[in-house]
Amino acid sequence: MIKNRWLVRSCFLLIPLATIALPAMAQSSSNANGQGGIGVLVGVSAAPDQVYFGANFMAAKVASNFWFRPGGEVGFGDSHTLVSLNGEFIYLVDIHKSPWSAYFGGGPALIIDTTHNDAPANNTTNVGGGFNFLAGIRKSKGLFSEIKVGVIDAPEFKFGIGYTF
Repeated sequence: MIKNRWLVRSCFLLIPLATIALPAMAQSSSNANGQGGIGVLVGVSAAPDQVYFGANFMAAKVASNFWFRPGGEVGFGDSHTLVSLNGEFIYLVDIHKSPWSAYFGGGPALIIDTTHNDAPANNTTNVGGGFNFLAGIRKSKGLFSEIKVGVIDAPEFKFGIGYTF
């Protein structure tokens, strides 16, 4: 994971980006088309094989149908605990005559991976960077489902189901 120091550093760019997005949070939560909100999700991942839980927030509308959606996920299993802090951008695509919309996007992730050994004193923690590509379908206030494909230190594949409040 050390070989990807440039990616870890670039993940820290999320902090200023999130700060820039803060003034738009109030605007997005009262958005006329109801696209804002906080989402919670549960899912499974592969490589490592885990069950994960997470949350995300439609923080800021960057452009028409283009949102900044930071979030976090915690995965358990395969002798690992994986924490992922994501700074994702998604583009919403309205489905004609339907309350559903499709979305796709991606963004960087800060990955904190703890490997559990037989003796807890021998556990190791590595911090690295990753990048997620994602696609999903959602109701503005309701059910959503998504898949993620990760590169570098992110899990290779995730499938999650959640609800946006």
